[in-house]
Amino acid sequence: MQQQKMRVALLAGGTSGEREVSLNGAAEVERSLDPERFQVRRYDPATDLARLVNDAKEIDFAFILLHGLQGEDGTVQGLLELLGIPYQGSGVLGSAIAMDKDLSKVLFRQYGLPVADSIVIRPSEPFSPDEIADRLGLPLVVKPVREGSSLGLTIARTPAELQAGIDSAKKHDRLVMIEQYIKGREITAAVLGNDELTALPLIEIIPGEGFEFFDYTAKYQAGASKEICPAPLSPEQTATAQKLALEAHSALRLRGYSRTDMIVDAAGNFFLLESNTIPGMTSTSLLPQAAAQYGLSFPQFLDRLIALAFEDRKAQG
Repeated sequence: MQQQKMRVALLAGGTSGEREVSLNGAAEVERSLDPERFQVRRYDPATDLARLVNDAKEIDFAFILLHGLQGEDGTVQGLLELLGIPYQGSGVLGSAIAMDKDLSKVLFRQYGLPVADSIVIRPSEPFSPDEIADRLGLPLVVKPVREGSSLGLTIARTPAELQAGIDSAKKHDRLVMIEQYIKGREITAAVLGNDELTALPLIEIIPGEGFEFFDYTAKYQAGASKEICPAPLSPEQTATAQKLALEAHSALRLRGYSRTDMIVDAAGNFFLLESNTIPGMTSTSLLPQAAAQYGLSFPQFLDRLIALAFEDRKAQG
């Protein structure tokens, strides 16, 4: 007797600045889901939410390939919870917290995890670029509190550049984080699991010439950056980075999988930057690269995410 195919709603597109990244990842995920086992329907939350709600009873699982606001921040997760549709990755709470860099830092600090010093500028509060520079030192990293793919992120080396960076970041979010610049190597560490967690091999990200940091173009333009997996760190540094990623995953109440970005400075000190709850998902994206190094092919990795989602749902009753 032929086994019934799992009916999967693939959610991609959306309204954030990462729309194209979402669509590219979804195309690869759709190609990699075995058509003998999965029946895939595509939904774009920018236009198809009513259709998704209408089709809910005919959907067994939702695979969320949305990045940024209105997708990675708990909003779509909340809708799927109301519709009773299982989905991969973190729930409403973890997704919302991880999307907010300020709240993430608050929790990281409470759990004793290392982060760079920072302040947040709110719309109603006056600020002085000169005073901020005096307090935190220069250079400084300026970024929207809730945005992904380094959108709106700049590095300021003078008070004038700081003001310009704040103005730029405000185009993406009403809250702006100003953070001490940590010079060092960028490492990303992926975690897989729900209650029993596994840290995957680390990746070092080296932006190409002409890129001061791993910005949107450096992330997605072919050949713009070099990615080394496993990262060439000492065994002790590797263990430290993986431990920090596991602790960050737990501190933010994440589920299924995550990818935490961090900087290691010349003295070997690690500083957490942020955790991503729906990382890029083409076969050459960072987390799938780490999974492949661990021994999971891209289709196997997708199967694992789906299995973890049902495991988590069963545990919740």
